[in-house]
This record gives sequence, structure tokens and C-alpha cells, in this order.
Amino acid sequence: MNVRAEHIDQQPATYRRRVYRAFRQNKLALWSLRILYFFLFIAVFSDFLANDKPLYCQLEGKTYFPVLKSYGVELGIDRWPGDLGIANWYKLEYDNDRVVWPLIPYAAKTIDLKNNQYRSPFGPQRVESMRFWHWMGTDEIGHDIAAGMISGTRTAMLVGVVAMSIATLIGIFFGALAGFWGDDRLRVSRLRLILNVLAFPIVIFYGFIARSYAFAEGHLGWELLKSIVLIVLVYGLVNLVSKWLESRKVVRKNIVVPLDLWIMRFIEIVNSVPTLLLLLSVVSILSGESIFYIMVIIGLIRWTGIARFIRAELLKVKRLQYIEAAQALGMSQLRILWRHAIPNALTPVLITISFGIAGAILLEAFFSFLGIGIGSEVTWGSILSTARRYPAAWWLALLPGSAIFITVTIFNLIGDGLSEAMNPKGK
Repeated sequence: MNVRAEHIDQQPATYRRRVYRAFRQNKLALWSLRILYFFLFIAVFSDFLANDKPLYCQLEGKTYFPVLKSYGVELGIDRWPGDLGIANWYKLEYDNDRVVWPLIPYAAKTIDLKNNQYRSPFGPQRVESMRFWHWMGTDEIGHDIAAGMISGTRTAMLVGVVAMSIATLIGIFFGALAGFWGDDRLRVSRLRLILNVLAFPIVIFYGFIARSYAFAEGHLGWELLKSIVLIVLVYGLVNLVSKWLESRKVVRKNIVVPLDLWIMRFIEIVNSVPTLLLLLSVVSILSGESIFYIMVIIGLIRWTGIARFIRAELLKVKRLQYIEAAQALGMSQLRILWRHAIPNALTPVLITISFGIAGAILLEAFFSFLGIGIGSEVTWGSILSTARRYPAAWWLALLPGSAIFITVTIFNLIGDGLSEAMNPKGK
């Protein structure tokens, strides 16, 4: 048993090393990954790269780190002394000029009235020194485009990662159920099946329909979490009651549940709904606007491809020898699925996730361009949208358009690189 377990553990590691070596041979994919690291660096440290507060300063004999302190203030665990919370940091008198500004000394929403009306990156600007030059120009009211591009990078990366994380969790759940249990491996009692089916319209009504006002008026993320907790509690109670009745031998006969058939039909129903129409409909009924809403909605509609991929992989994995050996050793189905089947089926799903992130970023840029559902966030799409009002401001179209093109392209190239590396014919 120990020898078999060691052999099982060594196989995925060896496969991952082969895939990594094959991926490194693809120069386009490798350079795309390096560019992605650069974008992720900008996204993580965006507040330290572009901000209207100094990184370090000394005021009245005291040392401050305003950018770091702003995190504590936003979290409610700290507060600004005196009037610093509403102070104009550009006009403060620092001790012996001891102040260190970020690379871009402007925030995405900072307004420079002296340099409004579309200042070109190469045209004249009214600045005190080159330290405060707008290297990518400004828009109509004086927003620094470089700071907006950095903010847009963070938003794009966040939308892609969060949306596809939600989609991945949902897709793995449904794909694992369909692929591992199929149409003939899940046996439940009639009573358990009837109670779970009857609970479905109840949780839909009380979890979503009856709480539609809360979704429209409250915070979507918090209200969605409440609905998920309610669904888990209801189904947990239903299955506890079913287990208790089964232990009392109230119901003895089990039936086979065609889980694969049901889930695949459900996926077809979800895919039949037009994505754009669904997004516009959901965003229109929400009272507030937040980029978080876009992330959740994209995640809730982009899981079907991942579910199909997981299902296809598990249909192959569950027939391999180490899965049969684990079943022969008496392991539970859930343990086999969690410990052995899913880990060995996840690697090819990275291809779908890579393409999915590119699609999510495109959708976010589309909605930002139209000004739908993003609130006051500064994104690549919102900057691109301002170019429509003044076509002569070429930098407003070229910079965000290039960023969107490069980001989508590198994710597609990474996906192609993973697909070739995982193809046995390419090894």
C-alpha cells in the first residue's frame, strides 16, 4: 500500500515537470507569463506606484508613512491625526523637504486643474517640476492617465482572478459530480431524493426571489453570502433528516440518480441564455454600482466550460488503476474524489481558466466603456470611453486600448502554451 501510494504521488509531480519543461520551450508563452508577472506586480503595488499621498514624510517633527497609514484608516483600525485626513498633501510644508513621493505622484481620481483640457504627454504642461509631469497626459478635467492606467491594471487583474475563481469553484463542483458519479454510481433512497428535490424550489424562493429587494438595495456580496448559507443550512437539515429516517429503516430501497444527465442538461440551459443580455439585465436591477458586481456575475455565468472540462477528465481518471486500487482498499467515494481524482484532473483545466480570464477582462472593459455597473472606478474601459468626446486626444485611446490588447493576448498565448505542453504529441 505504501509503495502504491508513493507511486501515485510521484506520477503527478513527474507530469507537472514535463509540462513545465515543454511550456518553457514555447518562447511566446514564456514571455507572456513574464509580462503577466509585471502586470500582477503593478496590480499588487498600485497604491505605492501612483498616489496623491507621499510614501514617507516628516511633518512637525513627526514621521509618517501616509500610503501605509491609509490602509489602516480604510479598515477602521487607525485614523489621521488632526486635519491630515482632508489635507492637500501637495501643499503641506515638510520638514527640510523630507518627503518621498510615489513614482506617479497622482491618484487615479486626483484632479489637476492646472493641466486640464487634454494635456498631451509631449505638449506643454503647467507643473512645478518634472517630478510632477503627467507622463501619459491628462483628460478633460485633469486626471492623470498614468495613474488611471495603473488603477485599471489592478481592476483588470482583480476582475479576471476573482471572476474565474468563482467560476472555477462552481465548475469543479458540478463537473466533479457529473464526471465521477456519472449516471449509474450515485444511489440514494427515494425519500432522500424526494426531499432534496422538494427543497430546491424552497431554497430558490427564500434564498433569491423573496430576497430580491435585499439584493437590489443591499451589498450584493454580503446578501449573496447570506443566501448561500441559507441554502447550505436547508440542504444540510434535509439530508440529516433523511439519514435519520434511513437509519430507522423507514425507507430501504435505493434508486440510481442520473446525475451526469441532469447536470449536463442544466449546463445546456445556462449556455442557452445570452451572456450579454443576462449581464445587462442583472446590472440594471441593482440599485448600486460596483466592480464587485461585475466580478460575481461573470463568475456565475462562466463556469460551464470548466465543468465540462472537469467532467471529461474525471471520466478518464476514474477508470485508472490507482482509482480502482483505492476503491478496492475501501476508501470512501468522497475521499477518492478529493484526494486522488480531482487533483489529477485539475491541470488541463488551467487552459480553460487562462482563456476565461481573458474573456472576463474583455467583458469588464466592455462594461466600463459603456459606463455600466462600475461606479466611480477608473478602468481601462472608462479611460477609453473618454476618447470618444475628444478624438484628438490620441493617448486616451492608444494607451488603454493597447493595455487591453496586450493583456488579452498574453492570456491567450499562455493558454495556447499550456495546451501544447499538455498535448502528448508535443512532448
